[in-house]
Amino acid sequence: MRVVTKNGPNAPPYTVPDPATRDLFLDAVRFDARGLVPAIAQQHDTGEVLMMAWMNREALDRTLATGRVTYYSRSRGSLWAKGERSGQLQHLVDLRLDCDGDTVLVLVDQEGVACHTGRRSCFFVALRDGQLTEIAAPVADPESLYGGKA
Repeated sequence: MRVVTKNGPNAPPYTVPDPATRDLFLDAVRFDARGLVPAIAQQHDTGEVLMMAWMNREALDRTLATGRVTYYSRSRGSLWAKGERSGQLQHLVDLRLDCDGDTVLVLVDQEGVACHTGRRSCFFVALRDGQLTEIAAPVADPESLYGGKA
């Protein structure tokens, strides 16, 4: 095992598990028929739920092996490391499997915003007074993060 010492400005150091230990975790995951599992990203120190995305076995393995969170894009059919275009990185703090083995919780140290809309969290719409209401404003310009291709 090796320790990733620079793993986010507010995160504790991440210890990379050896391949056999990574396989132990990966073998416990119940992937769906498409080979995917939902992944919920949560800020490790505040509990703030940031986003939901999908992971396949390779994305999970790469996340565990590098300490940098990687997802699977269903629309592109490929892996993407969070922040590779925007610079809004997610550093892995801990990876947890739910009781059924069919959802992962990714505890991260989020640099900047998690949502492609420029908001800290993707969960910014709520029912208020019988209406759908945006409860969080953008804190970053999506055009500057993604060049208009969010």
